[in-house]
Amino acid sequence: MSARNSQANKAAARERLRQERERQAKKEKLRRQITVAVSAVAVLAVAGGVGYAVMQANKPSHWEAAKDQKSVTAPKNTSGENGTNLVIGKPAAKKTLELYEDSRCPICATFEQGVGETIEKDVAAGKYKIKYIGATFIDNSDQGEGSKNALSALGAALDVSPEAFLDYKAALYSAKFHPEESKDKFAKDSYLLEIAETVPALKSNAAFKKNVEEGTFDAWALKMSEAFDKSGVKGTPTLKMDGKPVTDARGNAPMTAADFTAAIDEALKK
Repeated sequence: MSARNSQANKAAARERLRQERERQAKKEKLRRQITVAVSAVAVLAVAGGVGYAVMQANKPSHWEAAKDQKSVTAPKNTSGENGTNLVIGKPAAKKTLELYEDSRCPICATFEQGVGETIEKDVAAGKYKIKYIGATFIDNSDQGEGSKNALSALGAALDVSPEAFLDYKAALYSAKFHPEESKDKFAKDSYLLEIAETVPALKSNAAFKKNVEEGTFDAWALKMSEAFDKSGVKGTPTLKMDGKPVTDARGNAPMTAADFTAAIDEALKK
């Protein structure tokens, strides 16, 4: 082989090596660019996820949002500011029995099961009117949303009629449906609607169902709860006749029909 051919072969080999190195360099550069791009996307995704999580954590809860509502939708058959004056009975009745209850309260359930029917008969007879003040303090003490949610559903029943309200309240407090205080079953709309199916005026009532599921009267329920808080009453059930306590001989809310009637008859004399 001539010296010229040998040099040419060496030059060609060096050129092939140079080209191969350039290809490898370009390949490595492209790999680094892809790695950087993927890493940037991953960082943005993590940052976006953290940002979304923070946003969700700072987002007010449903009931917090309801509390901040400037406009309150009150049920029909109410009066006063924000519809918190809920009075049922014949206009001619001169006396008004104030009834303070929390829907999750087990003692209220016992009271309603023993006395509720007597109250309804008295109101229908025009013996007195009742003014209902709903509380939600058990949601705070035992955690949950059932007191608020049930009170909102009671508002939906009242929107149908006063009679539907009374019948639904009786169903909520019944031995069949009233849950233990620690079990927040009233927080579920499905359970409240299940109970409503036992009330003729609410059974298959599309408007009532819509109001419960959409929380139409949630803000109203919170305003009603505020009215309870401002009343100074500390426990439920509490009864007052025109502002004066109605109690049994032991100073407690009368829990039987006989004790209740005796206490009411005494209160009506005053």
